[in-house]
Amino acid sequence: MNRRNFLWNGSLAGLSVSAFSLGACKESKKGAESSVKDIASPQDSFPLMEITIEDLQQKMKEGSMTAVSITQLYLDRILQIDKSGPKLNSIIEINPDALSIAAEMDNERKAGNIRGSLHGIPVLIKDNIDTADKMQTTAGSLALEGHIAKEDAFIVKQLRLAGAVILGKTNLSEWANFRSTSSCSGWSSRGGQTKSAYLLTHNPCGSSSGSGVAPSANLCVVAIGTETDGSITCPAAVSGIVGLKPTVGLVSRTGIIPISHTQDTAGPMARTVRDTAILLGVLTGIDENDEITRTSEGKKLEDYTKFLDTEGLKGKRIGIEKELPGKNHYMHALLAKAKDVLRSKGAEVIEVSYLKRINDLGNDEYNVLKYEFKAGLNKYLANANAKIKSLKEVIEFNKANEDRAMPYFKQETLEACEALGTLDTKEYKDALKNSHKGSQVIIDGILKEHKLDAISGLTMGPACSIDLWYGDRWGDVFLTAPAASSGYPHITVPCGMVYGLPVGLSFYGPAYSEPTLLSLAYSYEQATKNRQLPTYKTQLESLS
Repeated sequence: MNRRNFLWNGSLAGLSVSAFSLGACKESKKGAESSVKDIASPQDSFPLMEITIEDLQQKMKEGSMTAVSITQLYLDRILQIDKSGPKLNSIIEINPDALSIAAEMDNERKAGNIRGSLHGIPVLIKDNIDTADKMQTTAGSLALEGHIAKEDAFIVKQLRLAGAVILGKTNLSEWANFRSTSSCSGWSSRGGQTKSAYLLTHNPCGSSSGSGVAPSANLCVVAIGTETDGSITCPAAVSGIVGLKPTVGLVSRTGIIPISHTQDTAGPMARTVRDTAILLGVLTGIDENDEITRTSEGKKLEDYTKFLDTEGLKGKRIGIEKELPGKNHYMHALLAKAKDVLRSKGAEVIEVSYLKRINDLGNDEYNVLKYEFKAGLNKYLANANAKIKSLKEVIEFNKANEDRAMPYFKQETLEACEALGTLDTKEYKDALKNSHKGSQVIIDGILKEHKLDAISGLTMGPACSIDLWYGDRWGDVFLTAPAASSGYPHITVPCGMVYGLPVGLSFYGPAYSEPTLLSLAYSYEQATKNRQLPTYKTQLESLS
């Protein structure tokens, strides 16, 4: 998400949401595993529309489809929807080896070797994740254009071992939205502007912008995003899909261009909770090159689908901030409806008060990220194949190529990071204690005091306008900071529509509570089926 929110009045509060168009829908007639309501869509004839991982596996098992035919359909879809037609611009690069990988997986299937649940399944990954193939890894920056990683990121190795087909890389907010205080989410100097699939004049949040839009627009079945604060959960929420930011330590960060070793993590993004759970199980693992993954020993799982229960909310105690989020009455009505669903499924909703205390730590969190970004990026670049070897050289490249690299907003965040000292400074150590440990103390205290199973609330307001000159103007609803600064897990699931744009409902809890969060999200998802298909609108409609 846009880091300038840490600077607004020392909190994550911004401007109020503005008015867009309301959308209507009708109930889907799909089976119990469906998570979508049907609305008119110009692309509803796509053969893989809203298909799940298990559906694809069944088609390959019965022989009606192959990994090659599935991959080709998605490649054609990307050409049709992403590069022409609505031109969503969510994909920054296609893997030229995608079809050959798919053919290899088909040959293995014919020989009776099925690697697992992702065998032959096309997956898109964010362009800050290393792949030692023919694709670049650039974080969307022209400064890293041409960079081919020496080695696959740990999670990419996990995907390949599971038989996944790496379909390509997704566009993102450049440097994972850590370049400028007036950036427009979803824009990168290498990839251009990613657009919301629901309203093409609006951006899909970030920084995992393309990883949110691609599964929502059915350009893939699942994608990988990364998050430091909101970069999975925000684009998932505003793209009408599910996004899970795991506990920091559950998923390795080795081979991912960093912001913060305290808060960074990769995570799954998908249209359904079940597909999210399947992908999460593949990504986990102990990595000797990422020490924090050792904390997941005895806690990581390879199968999270066993926790998916339609009655998962029954008997649970869910805390929700008692202060209403923002000032928009449509958002208030949506939250009230969500609370009613939680209660109807047997959960007890408990009013709690904690968000102001978390948001008051925003400046400390921002300082942590700035210090750790400088240290982490310098370490990454020093060992990378890229010609650029330091943050200082990135800044110099951008200045020397300003018309191409910085035609709109500039790089004051990068410059502020470069001006800082090392991780031994007192300012950094104090900020880390206040933000990371402080957030944990607050959340743990709320969970214990009220005997909560999880905390919930609206994830974000709806997508904001694309504004390359003045940057994002998000609404006054943010629920990303608590789980981000504490390192705790956070899942968002479609909650409904406001002004014709998706809004998500969040669940988060203590470290390694992914099984509980997936169960709660699945129960809510199956009770509501709130996901709506994108309609690629090009202009606002009247509210009347």
